[in-house]
Amino acid sequence: MMQEAPLHRVHHQANARGPPRPAWRSSHQAHPNRAATPAGPRQDPEVPVPGGPVSQESLFVPGFTPLPAVRMNPRSDKKQICQVADSQFDGETFALTSKLLRLNPEYYTVWNARRRCLTSGSSSRPSPGSWPSTALPNSSASATRTTSSVASSPSSSTGTPRGPEPPTAGRSGTTHDSQEDLEALLRDELLFTVPLLMKYPKCYWLWNYRLWTLGQAVEKLPVAHARAVWQEELGLVGKMLHKDRRNFHAWGYRRHVVATLESPALEGHSLVEAEFEYTTKMINMDLSNFSAWHNRSQLIPRLLKERSADDAARKKFLEAELTQIRNALNVGPEDQSLWFYHQYLMLNLVEQPERLAIAPGLTQKEREAYVLQEIEDIKELLEDYTNIKWIYEALVDYTVAVIRITPREWESQELQDITTWLQELKTLDPSRGGRWKDLEADLGIGSSS
Repeated sequence: MMQEAPLHRVHHQANARGPPRPAWRSSHQAHPNRAATPAGPRQDPEVPVPGGPVSQESLFVPGFTPLPAVRMNPRSDKKQICQVADSQFDGETFALTSKLLRLNPEYYTVWNARRRCLTSGSSSRPSPGSWPSTALPNSSASATRTTSSVASSPSSSTGTPRGPEPPTAGRSGTTHDSQEDLEALLRDELLFTVPLLMKYPKCYWLWNYRLWTLGQAVEKLPVAHARAVWQEELGLVGKMLHKDRRNFHAWGYRRHVVATLESPALEGHSLVEAEFEYTTKMINMDLSNFSAWHNRSQLIPRLLKERSADDAARKKFLEAELTQIRNALNVGPEDQSLWFYHQYLMLNLVEQPERLAIAPGLTQKEREAYVLQEIEDIKELLEDYTNIKWIYEALVDYTVAVIRITPREWESQELQDITTWLQELKTLDPSRGGRWKDLEADLGIGSSS
């Protein structure tokens, strides 16, 4: 369940999968009691890892399927551990990291050893070709390839991995003596992780390693070449989200890639319009996409600012968003993600937070009229859906919100409606029975139940 929080803290929840609960809710609202943890000691699974079986308590997570256990050759394991302990970051160690990571990419220590291999190559490989005798350079040399040649090179998102072979040396046979060799080295690393990402799309260490590799491109390649690499990365994230539209790892990673492409380091420009259109595309493919709705809510303030939208344009934009979410609710009123985004829009009518305001120029009467219209539209849903708690909850929230916009006494019909809706909520959501009773008490509504 998503953590409920006051609406004025919505901008602090960057990783939320949808806008939080509105602040006009009662302060007594809380999550239902969770099931108690069974008594007795926890039996943690033992996963074979280099050095012997280790209890992995972090893998004991409901609904989480651990990666397959890896059975290694004890002699090979001991050899690798000794090599890393002795700082032998050579071609042989690099090849061993490739082997281990293909078996299980959760070994973050192996990823660190792989980084050390790339930045401190010191000996020759036993196989054809030589291992770089120097670390990755600290600054970019002059580029030897044109932008067009970069564009025609294999994409990190579509190419075939070159296998676990360590990167070859530069033209001199000993060092990275050209920018072309360095770029090929970084692309090889990106290609190496692609099949692993497809198999383990929610492995943190894979995403972290790709970001490190891409960071090396920004530091060590000419701007045009580095930008091409990052642009291809945006294409890879698009493919990941096509495979799993609600992968929050990929959505967060996409935001990071876009921010880098917009940054001065890559001589970037704003991509907010394109990203806003992307959220529209993803929402049309799957209305129940928490991450897409959340991303949309984060883009809107910046989008309107960059458009230099006046009050009329902002009002028109708000109406378009309300129409879109209203149509979505008519299709799937049981979908929690839709109600969260609807609450985000209502926030802009009820509380008008400065940073998130969509239409700050609305008068008090206009704001009240919008909320009342939404209440009437939601009431119409009850004609076809009488057993969906989100409808009754929204009606209670927004009716209370009207009183906040224009402070006044309750009308008798409003109190009668809220009493009826709260009774329905007690029936449909009995696990939160205490919450509904507390709300009745806060609103001064008597109840004998």
